[in-house]
Formats: sequence, C-alpha cells, structure tokens
Amino acid sequence: MSCPPKSDDLVFFVNGRKVIERNVDPEVTLLNFLRKNLRLTGTKYACGRGGCGACTVMVSKHDPVSAKIRHFSITACLVPICSLYGAAVTTVEGIGSVNTRLHPVQERIARSHGTQCGFCTPGMVMSMYTLLRNHLQPSEEQLMEALGGNLCRCTGYRPILASGRTFCVESAGCQKKRTGKCCLDLGGNDSSSLSRESDICTDLFVEEEFQPLDPTQELIFPPELLRMAKNPEKQTLTFHGERVTWISPGTLKDLLELKAKHPEAPLILGNTSLGPAMKSQGRVHPILLSPARISELSMVFKTSDGLTIGAGCSLAQVKDILAEQVSELPEEKTQTYRALLKHLKSLAGQQIRNMASLGGHVISRHCYSDLNPILVVGNATLNLISEEGTRQIPLNDHFLAGLASADLKPEEILESVYIPHSQKWEFVSAFRQAQCQQNALADVSAGMRVILEEATDTIKELSLSYGGVGEATIGAHKSCQQLIGRPWNEPMLEEACRLLLEEVSLPGWAPGGRVEFKRTLVVSFFFKFYLEVLQELKKLVKVSDSHHYPEISDRFLSALEDFPVTGPRGVQRYQSVDSHQSLQDPVGRPIMHLSGLKHATGEAIFCDDIPMVDRELFMVLVTSTKAHAKIISIDLSEALELPGVVDVIKAEDIPGTNGAEDDKLLAVDEVLCVGQIICAVVAETDVQAKRAIEKIKITYKDLEPIIFTINDAIKHNSFLCPEKKLEQGNIEEAFEKVDQIVEGEVHVGGQEHFYMETQRVIVIPKAEDKELDIYISTQDPAHVQKTVSSTLNIPINRITCHVKRVGGGFGGKVGRPAVFGAIAAVGAIKTGRPIRLVLDREDDMLITGGRHPLFGKYKVGFMNNGRIKALDIECFINGGCTLDDSEQVTEFLILKLENAYKIRNLRFRGRACMTNLPSNTAFRGFGFPQGTLITESCITAVAAKCGLLPEEIREKNMYKTVDKTIYKQAFSPETLIRCWNECLDKSSFHSRRMQVEEFNKKNYWKKKGIAIIPMKFSVGFAATSYHQAAALVHIYTDGSVLVTHGGNELGQGIHTKMLQVASRELKLPMSYMHVCETSTATVPNTIATAASIGSDVNGKAVQNACQILLKRLEPIIKKNPGGTWEDWIEAAFEQRISLSATGYFRGYKAYMDWEKGEGDPFPYYVYGAACSEVEIDCLTGAHKKIRTDIIMDACCSLNPAIDIGQVEGSFIQGMGLYTTEELKYSPEGVLYSRGPDEYKIPTITDVPEEFNVSLLPSSQTPLTIYSSKGLGESGMFLGSSVFFAITDAVAAACKERDIVEDFIVKSPATPEQVRMACADRFTEMIPRDDPKTFKPWSIPIA
Repeated sequence: MSCPPKSDDLVFFVNGRKVIERNVDPEVTLLNFLRKNLRLTGTKYACGRGGCGACTVMVSKHDPVSAKIRHFSITACLVPICSLYGAAVTTVEGIGSVNTRLHPVQERIARSHGTQCGFCTPGMVMSMYTLLRNHLQPSEEQLMEALGGNLCRCTGYRPILASGRTFCVESAGCQKKRTGKCCLDLGGNDSSSLSRESDICTDLFVEEEFQPLDPTQELIFPPELLRMAKNPEKQTLTFHGERVTWISPGTLKDLLELKAKHPEAPLILGNTSLGPAMKSQGRVHPILLSPARISELSMVFKTSDGLTIGAGCSLAQVKDILAEQVSELPEEKTQTYRALLKHLKSLAGQQIRNMASLGGHVISRHCYSDLNPILVVGNATLNLISEEGTRQIPLNDHFLAGLASADLKPEEILESVYIPHSQKWEFVSAFRQAQCQQNALADVSAGMRVILEEATDTIKELSLSYGGVGEATIGAHKSCQQLIGRPWNEPMLEEACRLLLEEVSLPGWAPGGRVEFKRTLVVSFFFKFYLEVLQELKKLVKVSDSHHYPEISDRFLSALEDFPVTGPRGVQRYQSVDSHQSLQDPVGRPIMHLSGLKHATGEAIFCDDIPMVDRELFMVLVTSTKAHAKIISIDLSEALELPGVVDVIKAEDIPGTNGAEDDKLLAVDEVLCVGQIICAVVAETDVQAKRAIEKIKITYKDLEPIIFTINDAIKHNSFLCPEKKLEQGNIEEAFEKVDQIVEGEVHVGGQEHFYMETQRVIVIPKAEDKELDIYISTQDPAHVQKTVSSTLNIPINRITCHVKRVGGGFGGKVGRPAVFGAIAAVGAIKTGRPIRLVLDREDDMLITGGRHPLFGKYKVGFMNNGRIKALDIECFINGGCTLDDSEQVTEFLILKLENAYKIRNLRFRGRACMTNLPSNTAFRGFGFPQGTLITESCITAVAAKCGLLPEEIREKNMYKTVDKTIYKQAFSPETLIRCWNECLDKSSFHSRRMQVEEFNKKNYWKKKGIAIIPMKFSVGFAATSYHQAAALVHIYTDGSVLVTHGGNELGQGIHTKMLQVASRELKLPMSYMHVCETSTATVPNTIATAASIGSDVNGKAVQNACQILLKRLEPIIKKNPGGTWEDWIEAAFEQRISLSATGYFRGYKAYMDWEKGEGDPFPYYVYGAACSEVEIDCLTGAHKKIRTDIIMDACCSLNPAIDIGQVEGSFIQGMGLYTTEELKYSPEGVLYSRGPDEYKIPTITDVPEEFNVSLLPSSQTPLTIYSSKGLGESGMFLGSSVFFAITDAVAAACKERDIVEDFIVKSPATPEQVRMACADRFTEMIPRDDPKTFKPWSIPIA
C-alpha cells in the first residue's frame, strides 16, 4: 500500500490545551477524535447526523470581520476534524468536574432534576453554556432557541428548561421571586384535598442555594490562536487521508486556482449537507476544498437597494444580519428579510444553523429547502467568481433545478448572495409546515410575493415558489402570468387555486408520501397569503379608500397568526414529609439523582465510554435487504481481503444453540424481514468493519407470501399465537336492548423507543475457564447471561454481566440486548479477543423493532342518556416476524382494555399478527397505550351520537364503588374518582370548556379542543415469580455501606431510591452509602427492570437486608446506646458478627387463568387523570399545546422529584406516540424513518405551554415499600389527552362545516391527519388519485 503524501500540521485547542495532529484523516469527525484520541467521552454518540444534539460542544473562533471572538455550539458528529484549524473547542469536561469545580450550568441542571438517564445531559449543558458565553442574562426566547436542537427522551424537558430559566432575565410574568407565590399556583376550590396547601410543596429545588454565575472564571480564548488569527498564514494547508484529501487555501486566489484544477471537488464548510449524504449514501469525494479561512466569503455589504451576504456566513449569522436590517430599515423595505427570518427561526436546530452556510444551503438545492423558495420570489442574485472573473446569475427555478444553462460552471464558486429590498405595495410572505414546529424538515415550504399597482388592488407582479412538492424548488410561473392584471379578490383566489393545482402537480407515488396533504398545503398557503395581503392593504390605505377591498371576516383573522414558540411553565405539587420525620431520613424528599452531577459533567460512564481493552476488535452487523427470501449464497471473499478485517461471524460459528427454532440469532437459509441479522464482521476498527460489510455479496430468492400489514396478515391467517379472550355478561342480549349501536375502527401506529444510547455491548474473554465479562446496556442482565450461556454452550457461572447505567431503555433493552450480547460473545470466543459492538442509530432503528402497531374494531351499545350497556372490541397487533413479547402484550392489552369504566357486558378479543417486519417488542405501557385508545375512542363516539360531551359519558360510565374487573379482581375506585375530581378542579375544566366553545364560535380557521381522560393502570407482571427480588448489603469496617440489588439504573433513579430505603432502615445519612453497579455476580437470577415495579420489589429486598443487619447489631447498640455508628461496626467486627446480608423479597402474588378468564394478575393499580387543551390550525394541520394538568396517584412517593420526572417524561413520550412519531415503511418492507431527521420525537417546543403535575396526597397502600407506587409507565397513556383534545378541536371544525363523522380513528394525529380531517373547499378542490393506479411511496402497517 503506498504511503499518502505528507500532511501539514493541524493546530487547534481543546479545553485550553493545544492539540497538534500530524497525520490527520479528513474523514475523522471531531466526535471520533474527542472520544478515541483524547478519551473525552462526555461528548456522546447518539445519531451521527447532527439531529439530536447529544454531541454538542462549543467552538470559539476569531471573526476577522468583526474582530471579536465568536462562541457557537456545534454537533461534533458532523464536524470534520480538519475544519478546526485555529479554533478552540470546549467540551463538557472543560467547563467543570465533580472532582474540582462544577460550572453553575452543570450544578443547576442536576439539582433541578433535569437529568434522568443522563445521556443527553452533556449536550444540553453545552448548548446552555454556549448561550451564556454569548448572553450573560439570556431571554427565555434565546434559551428555547439554544435548546431547540437537543433531544431528550426521558425528562419531558420541563426540568431542563427550569434549570436554564434560573439564568434568564426575569420575565414580566412570574412574581415568585418577589412574593414567594407562583402566578400559576392558584389552585381550585377550597373543598378539594389538594388545596389544603399547608402540607403541599411546590418546590423541587431551592434556587437560592445555587452558586452564582461568574463570567471571569471561564476559559479564555488561547492567546496563541489570537495571534494566529490576527496574522493569518496565507499558505494552503493540505491534509491527506486514506481516501480523501482536504485542502484549505489561505487566500481567495488560491481557492479559485484549486477549483479550476479540481472542478469536481465540492466546497465544504458546515458539513451539514455533505456529511449526512456521505454517511447514508456512502459517497466519497477524493478532494474536499475548505474555504473556512477566506474572509472575503463572509463579507456583508449594505447598499441603498439591497443586502449582499457572503456565501460563507453561517445561517445563524444570516439571521443576525437580517434581524439588524429589519430593525434599521422601514417595514416596506424589509418584506423579504422578514420572511427569511421567520423560517430561519425554525430551520433545523441552533447547532446546525451555527454550522450550515448560506452558500451551502443554496447550492445543496434540497427540494425541502426553507430559504430557497423565499430567495427565488425575492429576486435574489448569486454572485459567482472564478479565475476568469465574476458574473451574476439569478437564483431562480432553472438554477435550483440544476439546468446547465442556469448553473455554476465547474470552476466557479458562489461568493455571495444579493437580496434586494422590497418596496411599497410589495408583499412577501413565507410558509412552511412540518411534522412538528421546530427542528423538522418541511413537508411543504413556500415563498410568495406580489406587487400591486400603486394604491389599487391590481396585480402588477406575482411570484410563487414551493419546496417539498417536487425534486427541486418549483415556481408557478404560468399561474402567476395568468393572474397579472387581476384584482386581489375572491374570484382571483378561486382562479389562482385552480391554476396552482394544475401547475404544481405531484404524482401519487411521489417520494416522501403525504401527497394529498401536500397538494392541500399548496392552496392553503396561497389562501393564507391572500388574507395576509388584504390585511396589509387595510393598513396602507386610508379608511375612506378601503371600500373597494374585500373585507376579511373577523372569524378569519386567526388564520393569519402562527403559533408562537413559548417555554413551558407550570407547578409541580407533592405532599411534604411529616413534620415529625427525622431530617436525616431522606424518604419522601426530592433528592437529586445520585449520578445527576456526573451526568452534567460527562463523568458518568456509559457502556461505550469504557476505555478500549488491549487487542479489542470492533463488530458490525450485516442485515437482510429482503423481507422474505431464501439465502442462496453469501460471498465473503472481498470483505475478508480488506485491511484490518479479522473474521466474519456466521451461524455455523455458534458452538451452542442459535436462538430459538423460530427466532434465530443469525439467519440460516431464510430471512423473514428486512433488517434480520445474517452475519457480523469483526475488524480492528469500526471504519474497517463498516467498509467490509459493503463488500459482502448475498444473493436471495424471494419467497411468498410477503406480509406487512395487519390486513394482509388477517387475510393470510398469519398469527403468532392463539387468540386471547375475556368476556362478562351477555353481550348479544345486551345489544338487543340498547337504544343505539355504533361501530368504528381505530388504527394506532407503532413507536420507536429512540433511547438516546443505542444498543451496545463489550465482551471480554478471560484467559482461563472460558470466563467472560460482558458490559452491556440492558434492562435484563440475567437474560443476557442465560442467552450467552446457551449460545456458547458454557455454564452460566462463567459469564458475568455488568450494568453501570443505561442511556434509556423504555422496554427496548429487555429482550434485544441478549441477541447482540450473544453474537458479540461468539465473536469473542472465535477470535479470542475482546469485542465491542455499538449500533449506529440507523441500524438500531432498523433491527430492533418497537411498539406494536394496532388495528382495533369496536361495537358499542348504549342508551340515549350515554350509559354504555355493551362493548365488543376485537384488536390485532402487528407482532413482526417472531413471537418475542407479542403474546404477553396481547394479554396485557386485553386485561387492561376496560380502563376506568364499569360496563356490564363486555367481550375483548386480541390476536398478534405475524408479518415480515422486524419483531416488535416490549415498550413502556406494554399494550395499554394502544388498546385503551380504542376504549376512549368508543366514549368519544358515544358522546357524538348522544349529543353529549365526552367527559359526561366518561363520568357516567366510570367505576363508582368497590367492584370487580372483567377478570374478577376486586378493587376500590375511590382513588380513581379522587384523581378525576381533582383534575376537573385543578384544571378549572368546566369554565375552560365554555371558553373553548366561545373561541370556536369566533374563529373559523383556528379551533381549540379540550379533553380530560381518566386512567386505571395496573402495575407489574402477571406472574408471582417475576416479582421476586434480591439485594446484597455490605457494611465495611469504616462504617461505609455498599448496596447492590437486582434493579438496573435506566434513568428512573432506582439506585437513588434504594439508598433512600437503606438510609431510612439503617438510620444513616445517604453519604455513608454507595451503589457500584448491577452485576450478575453479586445478585444472581434477577428479573428484568420493567413493568413499573423495579423500585417496589428491589426496595423490599434492600429493606429486608438492612433489617437483618440491624437485628444483628441490636445487642451491640443496646450495650452502647451513646456510641457512634463507627463504634458499633468496629465492635461487631470484633465480636465476629457478619456485616453482610442478602435481602430477599418473594414477590407479590399474581396469576391469571386464561381458560376461566379470571385471576389476580396485578398487585395494585395506579390511578390518574389528565386534562389537555390544544389549538389547531385548520389550514395546515399544525397544533399548539396550550395547557396540561396531570393528577397522579403516587400514594407516598419515595422521591417526589424522581416520580414527577417519571410522570412528565412518560406523558411527553406518550404525547409523541399520539401526535408526531410516525414510522414509514416502503412497499418492500424497508423502514424509511431511521433517524431524527425522519422520525420526530417531541422537542422542547412540543411541551405544553402550561404543564402542571400534582401527586395526589394522603393515599395509602399497605402492600408496597413505605406505601409508594411505581410510576414508570402510567403517564404514557395520559399523553392521549392531547390526542383527544385535538380530536375535540377537529370535531368542532367538522361540525361547523357539516361534515359527517366516520368513526375511523387514526393515531398519530399528525398535521396531515388533522388537515385532511378539517375538510373545506381547499381539500375539496385537490385532485385525488385512484390507489390502484400507482405504487405508493409508503404503506400503512396498522
């Protein structure tokens, strides 16, 4: 192999220390360099595409134009290391440490309970830190903007924002700091139990205890870099890698010479477009030109007629430049700038806006571009430059379509973009609609401009441009031409819509799908523009002249307003501890998560943060590209010849059993879905392994049938297990006696776990006795241990699984990690070397499956007063290609379907369908969030038929007295009713219901909806053996205590709660205690940490161990009651008393007899209720969450901060399931949505504007540890209150438009579903395709 030519030295700083890299590879990203070369593992790898913010760091550079230091946040996974010449990088480790000094940002996010699993925390910290380096007292808007590019799957964002808000300038709203009372803390009527405020707390942390922010303590910009920046070297820097050469010229002249010499080489600045493309399409450019050091490309020129912005300016800089122009110039001149600004606020996240350049955005010509349609209608000009000289070309459709005559020549580069001022009688607007408000690619974006003849409403010039409705940005020239000279009125609007739909046509099979929705948006946006112009005309013309303009009805005015981005506020209420409780006793107090501070400093070690072991190899999985096929041959020859490749692990290498008969670890002869694992490459580095899998050639022969949808499975009778059924009363007879019957169907889409830490494992073979150490991110280490044992055919006692902490699980790390652990273990045994397996986000989403999609049919019989007499529900879940947990999910779904309602005659049936999709698995709520949506949809349907409100039907049919469930388990609904009444009261439900109706009367295009949902959630597994738990507690001779137990720390704070239990039992401060890790060597035969009962059962085991120890110490304490703990322990050791005890809990009794249809499957219930209010935009389908109130029955919370965090986090995750999270599959069964770009989990702007959570006080349950309850999953379903509030708003729109309800419910309620349900003249006019005439881009699997 020839040696690459010598590279220049790359010089930059990390955390104040100089880094000189002599042989840098341009393909290496900053993230890889930080983690592998510098061992700074606080910066996390979560998506690899800049979409989640987990790898956020701060970059500081000297700006030659302003001569100031610029600090900006970036995502390290996209930044090529070569682009950092002369920059200073600050990572989370560089701003503070638990061992030295914490930075206030780190301290506050931890003490405000803003960390749960902690995987996203370093990124959050760095986004906030960067904000504070630029704005010492930021506004709330700036805080929201700074965190808009960071995702969190655990907390629900509220506490993260609360920590950031402590740095903000005080807003006019809240008086809390001055009066001590929060403006939101109003409560309801005095009769309610929650408003006996004396024993109710609303503070989860004490702000006054935080250390102040001292800007003088921050790292300074390195003087050496300042000198380099002020006297820049003009020489060209070249960095040669194995496949790519990076050239960074020092002058514009050199850049133009290089571009002439290498016309094919792209220019690279932010790498936000090239980076993801290279990752997903495997594209390699042999030469990359970096213009980062050329100040001419960042120049800004203001003239009397417009603004010229350098192509090298970042989008964040463009935003600042435009904001300055808007503030300085008269409004009529800044129409285009305002339109651009509007889109720049929601385009991607802050980190991407800091990295992406204006030139890159324009030249990438993405069909979904937000800015290009506005630049087109604004008549922007591109200033090009090459060695030949300069020239200008218009930024128009021909350029964006890539027509050679209108494009750059290969040797030209884009120097700047000129945007002219607007003028009087010129109106420019911008529109976009995406899956969610922020950090999402637009489904459709548009720029629209009209110039009217002076002082008239006659169209002089019209320009309309759309993104997202074709392969490039599309202009509607013909339509615009035909409308010139027409007056701006209703007939023109009708004609324009007709012309637009003809010209901007989208085929039914168009990539991205949502075709009818996009067509509707084309005309809906134009209607909004029509109204906006009319409104502006009113302002321009004197009242006396306005008679000839069409009037806008007041009811239409709300169509003009976009939903504002506002930070959530709210009150968290919980019962304070008894005044007699010892101050040392932590139970019931809002104790910070044990690892909170380490999460915030990046010092908390996750699986992939463990340093590389000697001779370690990297494994990458090879998956099927076919949905159902026979494997004809696998050719590994090319892959094995590549440098660094050590071996390929195949099914025949497995010494023991290869999974189960119908669920193989590695495929043999046949594949059952796209994404099934066939083999695994083992190589010296991850890069080598990834290159090798591209060289493996697998030939297939397709097999029949191929089944993807539930409907197809029903047709082919393709099921994974027998039907599950529960029945009570006489359903047939009841249906004959009712006043009315309604039948309907419900479709609930699947959900991806999207834990921030993807699946990962390290297997280390020991030198003797076939021993293995396995470090793995799992909820069930014992299951991993058993699976590895059977796969390798060695006894379980040779295998030790270690779990320090898990970066989110939600059920996705119960069964699946065992598969990855076993395959990695086979690799370790075969090669004799340690193996590290870390899944990329795309592979994780493709392989692991998620929540089961559901299709349900119901038939409900009821009286005219709303009393339900009979309910028959049949549901089918899409289980994927293997059984996994589908049978249990079906059982739980059927058991929990009745929710909070007592209906005398019931029949529930459930089946799990077998399809050629990756196997679906456990997910928080375990069937309850999907199934109960059917029940609640029945309620809504009954209400509609009776002409009553849904809440009246709910109340009428709720359990009222001690009773038995459908499976004959007795329970008292008293707490359920208390939760319902508290929620009605605390949310001021009835008065707000009237306000919603008032609003809806006054507004045609915006509608509000409100819904309140009760919940009876059963906790635990339906089997006694799954409720057992063990703990091991050691007391050492210095008095310190080590607690180990069978639960795994997933972010739910189980270790924190266990130490609270131990502290109370041993009557010792928590500072004496430590939890090291969960290990199968210390506590064997553990049960998965799942089903909301981890803290319950392990808490009982810890309690038992502590009580045993205390009993042993009793004689010593009696003898020396005045002694210290240390004295007693020393005496115990002297007297040969064992200071180690195993605690054990035999478990709650639970059983279910499916033959008889009865049992006591659950130890107890968690009750709750949630009320949500939303506002929808009927023209776009967008919605805004106005307020949510949750009442949750936690009994006596072990730790209110952790429990409220669990409720908030699960609620937001549930809200995602029901509103934005949509899995898209191709007709060939390939999952399209395989990263944060395509799959939208809620962001910080999706949290309700007012978000109140109250833990119901004064309730008891003798069964559990200190009368606490497990709250891990229950909040998930309460997210449906948002779904039903949207349904309520849509129903209001339909009622006004006289649309007949069809009782087909589809979740999630995406903008597409909402828009198309609010049918109007625009949905009526769009062309519809016959589905039989084309192959759709995606298929619905529920």
